[in-house]
Amino acid sequence: MSRVKQLVGKTYFVRTFGCQMNLHDSERVAGLLDDCGCVQVEGPAEADVVVFMTCSVREKADTHLYGEASNLVRLPAAPSGRRVVAIGGCIAQRDGEALKEHVPNVDVVFGTSALAELPALLVSAFEEKGDGVFVDVVEEGRGFSADLPSHRAQRFHAWVPIMTGCNNFCSYCIVPYVRGREKSRVFERIVAECESLVADGVREITLLGQNVNSYGRDLYGEPRFAELLRAVGATGVERIRFTSSNPKDLSAETIAAMAETPNVMPHLHLAVQSGSSRILKAMNRSYDRDEYLRLAKDLKAAIPGLFLSTDIIVGFPGETEEDFLDTMSLVREVGFSSAYTFIYSRRPGTPAAKIADDTPRSVIQNRFDRLASLVDELAHEANQVDYDKVVTSLVEGTSKKDDSVLVGHSEKNQTVLFSLPEGHTAGEYVGKMCDVHVSEARTWYLRGALVGDPR
Repeated sequence: MSRVKQLVGKTYFVRTFGCQMNLHDSERVAGLLDDCGCVQVEGPAEADVVVFMTCSVREKADTHLYGEASNLVRLPAAPSGRRVVAIGGCIAQRDGEALKEHVPNVDVVFGTSALAELPALLVSAFEEKGDGVFVDVVEEGRGFSADLPSHRAQRFHAWVPIMTGCNNFCSYCIVPYVRGREKSRVFERIVAECESLVADGVREITLLGQNVNSYGRDLYGEPRFAELLRAVGATGVERIRFTSSNPKDLSAETIAAMAETPNVMPHLHLAVQSGSSRILKAMNRSYDRDEYLRLAKDLKAAIPGLFLSTDIIVGFPGETEEDFLDTMSLVREVGFSSAYTFIYSRRPGTPAAKIADDTPRSVIQNRFDRLASLVDELAHEANQVDYDKVVTSLVEGTSKKDDSVLVGHSEKNQTVLFSLPEGHTAGEYVGKMCDVHVSEARTWYLRGALVGDPR
C-alpha cells in the first residue's frame, strides 16, 4: 500500500470504448484512482495517467484505440513530467503484452479481471526507467469489479453488474474468450448494493451482464433473474433497466416480472442479429426466426407500449439475398422501436472468422443501407405514439450542441429535449424527473416544453 502512495496528486483521464460493462469498469477505475489520491482531469493533455478501457467486439474499436493511444506522444509533457498509458478491458485481455506491437507507448496492460491491480501496475510503470510494459491479464480467482470503489459519472444513475462472462459462444463473438465463462454475483449482495445506491440518491439502476437472463444458473442451479428484478424493484428505486438479454433465456417468469414490477421500465433491448433461421444457426444463437417472433409477440402482449430495440448484423459470412430479406421481413413484423445495425466484423479466434465468404462489399453495403432506411422508418413511426402527449424525462445534462437545451430519457428510453427555462440553470434540472409535453416527434428524439416543476 505504501508504494501506491506515490500516486497521490497524479492527474488521470479515462477514455472508454464499447459496452455498458466497460462504462461501469471505467467508473471503478476512476474510483480506485480517487482512493489513491489521484485527481481526475478533462483530457489527456492534462493527465499524468491516461487509461483506455477497450472493447474488442468490432474491428473499429481496435483502430480507434491504436490511433488515440499512439497520438498521445504528440501531446505536451505531462504535469508530473512522465505520462503513463494504461490499456484495460477486452482488447487488453485478448492481446496482453502483444499490444506493444500496435501501441509502442503503452506502459500498462490490465485485463478484465485485473482492475484492482491497476494502482500497483501504475506505480511500477512510474518507477520504470526503460520502455517495458507491465501486464496483468490473469482471469481466475479474482473478485468482481463491483466490489471496488466507484466514481459514478452521474450521481442519479448507477450501473450494477449482476454477472460477468458468457457461456453462449456465438460464432462471431469474442466476448466469451475475453470475459470468460458466466459467473454470477450473490443475490443478496446485489440487492444490498441497490439498497445502498437508493439511499445515496440514485434514481435509476441498470443491471448489467453479458446475458442477464441466465443470472444465477451457475450459483443456484437455475436462473433467478425474474426474482432479482422483483427484489430490486422492492428497494424503491424509481427506474430499473437491464442489458444484455439473450432471447434463448428470456423466460415467461422474467416477462411476468417485467410486467408486474412498476419500476422496471417499458423498454427492452433484445438482440436478434438476423431474421434468417439458417444464419441464426450458423451464428450459434440457439433460437430460430419463429421462436424470436413468438417471444416478441408475448412481450408486447404482456407489456403494452413496450419499446423493443435490437442488434442486427448484416453480411455474416454466407448470407444470401434471401437470408437478408428474411431479416427485413422480421424487422417489419416485430416493428422494432429502434435498432443498432452493424456490418459483420471478422474477429480472429472466433469460429465465424474461418468461414470463407466472397460476397462483394458493395452488396453488403447496399443491404446495410436498405436495412438502415427501414429502421429509420420504424423508429420515426414508433415515436409518433408520443406526439402531443406528456412524457417523463430523467434529465441527464445539456445538449452538446446547445447548452440551453436539456437532454434526458423517457421511461421508454427515448431521447427527450426541452429548453432550459429562462432565469434557471441546468443544475436545477439535472437528475430530476421532468414532465415534457411533446410537440415534435422525430426519428431519434422527442422535443417539447416543460410542464410543471421538476421533482
